[in-house]
Amino acid sequence: MKWNRKAKMVTVYLFTIIFLVFLNFLLPRLLPGDAILSMYSGQEIIITEQMYNELVILHGLDKPLYEQFLIYLIQLAHGDLGYSYVFHASTTDMILAALPWTMLLVVTSFVLSAIAGIILGVESSWRRGGKFDRSLLVFMLFIDGIPALAIGIIFLSVFSLKFGWFPTAGAMTAYSNAEGIAHIKDVLIHLVLPLSTLTLSQVPGDYLLVRNSMLLTIREPFILTARAKGIKERRIKYFHAARNAFLPFFTRIGIRLTYVLTGVLFIETIFAYPGLGFLTYEAISNRDLPLIQGILVVSVLLVLMVNIIIDLFYKKIDPRIEYAH
Repeated sequence: MKWNRKAKMVTVYLFTIIFLVFLNFLLPRLLPGDAILSMYSGQEIIITEQMYNELVILHGLDKPLYEQFLIYLIQLAHGDLGYSYVFHASTTDMILAALPWTMLLVVTSFVLSAIAGIILGVESSWRRGGKFDRSLLVFMLFIDGIPALAIGIIFLSVFSLKFGWFPTAGAMTAYSNAEGIAHIKDVLIHLVLPLSTLTLSQVPGDYLLVRNSMLLTIREPFILTARAKGIKERRIKYFHAARNAFLPFFTRIGIRLTYVLTGVLFIETIFAYPGLGFLTYEAISNRDLPLIQGILVVSVLLVLMVNIIIDLFYKKIDPRIEYAH
């Protein structure tokens, strides 16, 4: 029975990946207008009839749709995400070059916002109705109502343009030959503003989720039992209540990753941070369809991979969970 549940889960995710890959392949081909002319419309070249026919063959658009899809799947299986006709480079190489910067930003932001959200949510709920709880709740609701784009613009205007404390763009100083500690410091100082923007935009959601979950947990009978046993309040708060309140937060990780990847697009664009978000902006601006498709495939695989890991480990974190079958 256990194997059947895992087999069903793997099958569902496999069909999800195939469907999303097919959708990613199909949508650009359903757009109105001529695909070849759209590809090269922003470039200073004149498309002759002979060149047009050669480009159609080059991109495989002369073949039936099912055959194009099979070729596309074979290319994906070999790690070939296509060729960027705007940047004249391998789409795979461009994505692999941008991915580490995005992962550095996303993972660091995720860890910092999670720590801040959990601690503040636990402390706020434990002091429900008090001055600390009311003030923090109002502040978080206020921050939650400000788009990440606006936070980024404010940070850029104040801390970069006005005070000059941080660089305005990039992930490192251009043409810098810094190595070792100097290189790490250069990367970190460029990371501060994008990271602060993304983290601040994510903390309210984590805080509100943990706070609401804690408010329900602290009313459970096992909390009263722990107090009756004379266990210290701090231990009850973090080792009994917070441990159980953390479960909804863990469930939300997969969904949250989707929003983080979406937010990264705007934040990296504001700070010209060379990650997947900024690369997506450049691809869309230049109508680079192969690059757009490659980025979407990688983003989808990242989100699904995180959700698979969550599904596999959730029952180990909470043994009470039994999957429906």
